[in-house]
Amino acid sequence: QVQLVESGGDLVQAGGSLRLSCAPSRNIFYVDVMGWYRQAPGKQRELVATITRTGSTNYADSAKGRFTISRDNAKNTVYLQMNSLKPEDTAVYYCNMKDWLQAYWGQGTQVTVSS
Repeated sequence: QVQLVESGGDLVQAGGSLRLSCAPSRNIFYVDVMGWYRQAPGKQRELVATITRTGSTNYADSAKGRFTISRDNAKNTVYLQMNSLKPEDTAVYYCNMKDWLQAYWGQGTQVTVSS
């Protein structure tokens, strides 16, 4: 039974920065892709960024140039550095990790960006 635990969400002013982190409560033997998703009120969950084990990244258009995803393979930890935050970034942010069998999700961390 593995849980992903996110941290770092907070209330910030527009233009501010946050760094989110996520790690499993128990070891996941092999993690291929790690990612961050978000869900705003009244919206569907959407992809923010992903990173492969070798470091290849992919970003949603809304995140490009502002967000940076990174990972520590030794600790199975994924990070999301968020700069120049906008009110439209307000959402619950979820991390995701995939091994060869399934995907794991965290319970989310709230990010609120005020005007």
